[in-house]
Amino acid sequence: MNTPLVSVIVPVYKVEKTLARCLESICGQTYQNLEIIVVNDGSPDGSLAICEQFRQKDARITVLSKENEGLSLTRNAGMRAAHGKYLQFVDSDDYLEHTFTARMVEAAERNYADLVIAPYWMVIPLDSSKAGQRTAKLLKRIGAPANTDPDVSVYRFLAPGNYDQRTFVQEYLKKPSAFYYNVVWNKLYRRSLLTQHDLWFTKEVYNEDQLFSVRYMGYARTYTALADPGYYYIQNPQSLLHTNADFSKVVDSRLQMYPHYKKLLGQLGISQGNQLRLLHTLVAQSERFMPAGPVGTLLRGRRTK
Repeated sequence: MNTPLVSVIVPVYKVEKTLARCLESICGQTYQNLEIIVVNDGSPDGSLAICEQFRQKDARITVLSKENEGLSLTRNAGMRAAHGKYLQFVDSDDYLEHTFTARMVEAAERNYADLVIAPYWMVIPLDSSKAGQRTAKLLKRIGAPANTDPDVSVYRFLAPGNYDQRTFVQEYLKKPSAFYYNVVWNKLYRRSLLTQHDLWFTKEVYNEDQLFSVRYMGYARTYTALADPGYYYIQNPQSLLHTNADFSKVVDSRLQMYPHYKKLLGQLGISQGNQLRLLHTLVAQSERFMPAGPVGTLLRGRRTK
C-alpha cells in the first residue's frame, strides 16, 4: 500500500485534562507517515505546555500558537500549515483507535476516494449529565452496585462500501443532522480538493462543521464508508451541543443551511424527487443524547444504532 503523508489537525483550547490522551492516540497510530499539527487557540491553562512536551518527544509534531479566535479559524490555521495528501481532524477532548488512520488511508488509496467516512463511538461518562449524577446517587441510596463505566454506543448510517456523489448526498439527506455525516473528525479529506476550491471553515452558521461538509460534498466525487469505528467521541456536558441554551441559534442555523442544501441538490441535478427530504433538513434530529449508565441503557431499548 502507498503511504502518502497525512496531516492531522488538532485544535487546542482549555483541554489540559484530556490533551495527553488525545495526542498519545495520534502518535501511537500504526500509520506512521503523519504530520501532526497542533494549534493552540490561546489556551489560558496548561495545554500549551503539554503540546510542547509532546513536540519534544515526537518530531512529527508541529505546535502553532495564536490568540483565541475560535474553532473555525483555529482549524483554518492548521489547514494552511498542512502539506499532506490527506487531512484528518481530531478534537482534543477525544482519541483514536490505533489503526484508524491506516484503515482510512488504505480505503482512500484503494478506491480513489475523495472522502472516507467511518462509524464512531459516542462515550458518555456517567457523571457527564445531571441525570447521570442522579442515577449514581439513586443506586448508592438503594444499595445497588455503582456502575462507573462510561456508556458507549456505536453510530453508523451507511452500509460499508463505495458511493458516487449523488447516492451519497441522497443518503445524507435521510439523516441531515447526524453527527456521523456532519462532523469532520470521523473522516479523511483529500487536501487538493480543499485548496483547489478554496474551502475553509467559516462562522456563517452555528455548526461550522455542517456547512464545511455540505460544501465539500459539492466537489467530492467518490466516497468510501468503513465498516468499523475508529474515533472515540467524548460527550462534553459543557458543550453547547448538549444544552438547550442556544436552541434559537440551532433553529437559525437550519434556516441558514437550507439554501446550501438547495444549491447542492440543484448542482447535482437531483432537486426533483427530493423536495420532502429538503424540508426534512429543517426538523431532522441528530444522534440523541441519553443519560449514561443503566438508565440510559433502559431508555434506549431497541434503538437502532
